Amino acid sequence: MRALFALMMSLCLFSGAALAQQGGGSTVPLHPDDQGHSLYPHPGLARVEVEPEPHVPPEQVVAGLSRDSVAITASFDGSEILIYGAVKRETPIPEGDPLQVIVTIEAPAEPLTIWRKDRKLGIWINSESVNVGAAPGFYAVATSGPLDEILDPAFDNRYRISLPLALRAFGGEIDVDDVVPYTEALIRLRKADGLYRLDEGSVKVVDQTLFRADISLPANLIEGNYKTRIFLLRGGEVVDMYLAPIEVRKVGLERWLYRLAFDDPLMYGLMSLFVAVAAGWGASEAFRKLRRA
Repeated sequence: MRALFALMMSLCLFSGAALAQQGGGSTVPLHPDDQGHSLYPHPGLARVEVEPEPHVPPEQVVAGLSRDSVAITASFDGSEILIYGAVKRETPIPEGDPLQVIVTIEAPAEPLTIWRKDRKLGIWINSESVNVGAAPGFYAVATSGPLDEILDPAFDNRYRISLPLALRAFGGEIDVDDVVPYTEALIRLRKADGLYRLDEGSVKVVDQTLFRADISLPANLIEGNYKTRIFLLRGGEVVDMYLAPIEVRKVGLERWLYRLAFDDPLMYGLMSLFVAVAAGWGASEAFRKLRRA
């Protein structure tokens, strides 16, 4: 009996020592690293959030550009970019509305002021104005069909595809009753200069799988990183979108003169004055020799 009591006491002491090592109330094994998996994260480590898998659209754009950079030289008179691609899908072509494609090329945006001229006392002067927060220097839209038929207005507002929506929010207080005539005037003037363009039906789609678009860039481009967007649409809704950059830069003499005008305006002004004087003197000498002859 005394031996059984001693054995029970030794078992209680061993269990108490093990619990003291683990800590009061703990059910974590003494050596979790020896287990095949970790039961609980370490309290000093940040919790790892498991991100949900991204939604994969049933139809995706696979596209390319004939060139991703444009060099503006002294003899630059415009350029043309071929945008081509295909539609990647794991299922058969959906039935119903046919596939439509919209391609946009957008130059860097900058703020500007739109003035309205009024005739007062026989002369035209600036009267009212509207400040635009940002307007792209160049914006071209090419579509596979009429824009108002293939694009739902809700998705147009979301992605800012059409020409009026390409103009960003108005800056400052608006002192006019209606800003629509101002934006329409800006779009009309830039369309006349070839800077804003809407080419409906210029995107060719073959078998709802292949497409191509030829977009011409005018000679009066500005420098910057242009943005190309390709939209797939069905039933007016955007199914997928593809982004690609185009770099437009001045090179050679054009680049040197452009940087000189900003980095050293005094030297640029003196050089321009010297060129003007030399050209005037050369023209006068040429006319003098022609007169003597």
